[in-house]
Amino acid sequence: MGTTQHPKRGIVVIGAGIIGLACALSIQSKLAEQHLDHRYLVILVSRDFPTCTPGAPTSHAVDYASVWAGAHVRPIPASTPQLSREATWLKQTVQHLRGQAEREPWIGITPVTGVEYLEAPDEAYQTWTSGSFETETGLTGFHELPISVLPPGVVLGFEYQTFCLNAPVYCTGLLRKFLLQGGHTLKRNLASEWEGFLVAPDVAAVINASGVGFGDPKCFPTRGQIVLTNLTGFTKTITRQCKDGSWSFVIPRFFDGGTIIGGTKEPNNWETEPNLDTREKLIEAAKGLDPDLAASLEANPHVIADVVGRRPTRDGGTRLQVERKSSLGEDGRVIVHAYGAGGRGYELSWGIAQEVTSLVMKALNTSNGAKSRPFKL
Repeated sequence: MGTTQHPKRGIVVIGAGIIGLACALSIQSKLAEQHLDHRYLVILVSRDFPTCTPGAPTSHAVDYASVWAGAHVRPIPASTPQLSREATWLKQTVQHLRGQAEREPWIGITPVTGVEYLEAPDEAYQTWTSGSFETETGLTGFHELPISVLPPGVVLGFEYQTFCLNAPVYCTGLLRKFLLQGGHTLKRNLASEWEGFLVAPDVAAVINASGVGFGDPKCFPTRGQIVLTNLTGFTKTITRQCKDGSWSFVIPRFFDGGTIIGGTKEPNNWETEPNLDTREKLIEAAKGLDPDLAASLEANPHVIADVVGRRPTRDGGTRLQVERKSSLGEDGRVIVHAYGAGGRGYELSWGIAQEVTSLVMKALNTSNGAKSRPFKL
């Protein structure tokens, strides 16, 4: 006697940025772990998807910020309730990246030394020790730098072991894994998170990882301009926080991805075109980060592109919560919101994904009695 093949229900993830990709893969893994992958299909719906050809400039929409990112992992002291919540996500992300770098050396992660310079550090930075730093962040190798080696104007500096990511390589690798593990993709520009329930006949849950949300009044873009250079041989990531609130940083991408010189943080600036004066200011500021870097920039900065991206920022920090809506004759619809991480998407990605996955699994457990309808893309 033959067995009946039950149709799969859809779990829709909106957005193929770093948060959406991490959520999609995390949910896939949990479904497989609990032997539920025969009942549910994860569908990644997005206007933009990552592509990458190492050695070639990457072209994506300015609001698809994940592929424009540096990206590196640099912690911030957990000095507020919001930052404490983010510190938990960061530590979980660090643990995931460490294991991923060992298991999948091709994925685009490189362990590096991170250096932090501060001109006007607040108390939270000054109280970090090797033990408290590792406990809070999961990162190792913390030690304070002697005053004698600090650049002029810097009053506190420290080193630690961290990670740099080649953003296009990493995101493309995650998408490839998602597809190989049976995930489906759908290129579509949705007008509302609730539209996610319409992309398949039977959707069990929607994850809103759309970046800036859909009309959330607390969301706004933070424009960032960086310089992508072809400098090679620089193997540290260095960040300098200046008294005036500006930043200077260098992030080697590795994997033939060049080196990032940055960068600006401009809230509510919608400008999409790069400013060439900003390029010169960023390069000049970067010369103060490291003598070898300064020598390379003086000789020839090897600029590949001036890059502008709009980071999806939210007043009050990332929105991560469940929203339910019911109507006559329908089961309660569940959306898990996960957006608004600003410039910390990579640093918080896998921690956010773990929490999203937990919320989704709880939602599925409460709706297990729902009748499935045939599923087809």
